[in-house]
Amino acid sequence: MLRRLYHDQPASFAFTPANLDWARAQMTKYPDGRQASAVIPLLWRAQEQEGWLSRPAIEEVGRMLDMAYIRVLEVATFYFMFQLQPVGSVAHVQICGTTSCMICGAEDLIAVCREKIAPKAHQLSADGRFSWEEVECLGACANAPMAQIGKDYYEDLTADSLGALLDRLAAGEVPRPGPQAGRFASEPAEGRTSLTQGDASEAHNASVALAIALGDTIRRIDGTETPLRTPWQKADAHAQPARQNDDLLGPRGMTGPTPGPKPGKDEPVDDTGTTVQEADAEDVARPAEGDPAPGGSQPAPGTGPRPTDGHAPAGSADGDSPPPGEGREGARPGPSPLNRTDD
Repeated sequence: MLRRLYHDQPASFAFTPANLDWARAQMTKYPDGRQASAVIPLLWRAQEQEGWLSRPAIEEVGRMLDMAYIRVLEVATFYFMFQLQPVGSVAHVQICGTTSCMICGAEDLIAVCREKIAPKAHQLSADGRFSWEEVECLGACANAPMAQIGKDYYEDLTADSLGALLDRLAAGEVPRPGPQAGRFASEPAEGRTSLTQGDASEAHNASVALAIALGDTIRRIDGTETPLRTPWQKADAHAQPARQNDDLLGPRGMTGPTPGPKPGKDEPVDDTGTTVQEADAEDVARPAEGDPAPGGSQPAPGTGPRPTDGHAPAGSADGDSPPPGEGREGARPGPSPLNRTDD
């Protein structure tokens, strides 16, 4: 499927200060010169900030990672999770339409989106606050049918419950994510059949509890949701050049000589216990000749000097066939155009 950028592009893009700090921290995960590996995280952060990927956002990510614009565009257009057109300012509803959800009523949910949001996928609602699309499996088959709104799953949906969700979102509310039919998680609808003992006092499952604690289920990410953490960096990494942060590099980084001492012959071993001796040869490009092969000075069959005229002498070991008249007893002539007779 051919994907194109939206026809109406904003004039510029800039990360918020907190998101910019987050993006720069992601770039330090990779060795010096390999920052392009952070292209997907940075594109995703830009989309979470604005809701979709504009051309200025793609160009800004390319500038930060020192990548050609076309390379970043290739990534953005390859993955369908990147939105290349504006989405609803309040919510973008993604309806799972794969097998489990389809047989459980996903088509009814799509009909609700067409009625309440827009007739076609990726179209904005009349007020620009909502948009929708049908997506492939979102991995919540036990709670089908379901939809992803923002960053959260709304499961066990019906046409009526999805319509009520959209009405609450339009009124400025943030509905509780998770199962919408009374289930705690993905246990059978009639109740648990296993793990029936234990504390059942939790009001929500872990996913829903985290979403409620953060309070950002449908709003755009501005970098303030969770503390900025870079556990891959050393405690004193801020005092060192960036090229020395990679454990695979030597103590001198990429700008110094090859890491590790390599003393030559008669040089003492250094404090690391490592030494590489030079080969015993007058010229490093011509190693010393070894001892002759066992069996005297006669060369092994097939290893003698080859003729200079390009033809092997008759009866030589290098020839592919014996001399004329030898070794051909009982040979039958093969087919040849000269032996054919046309009737």
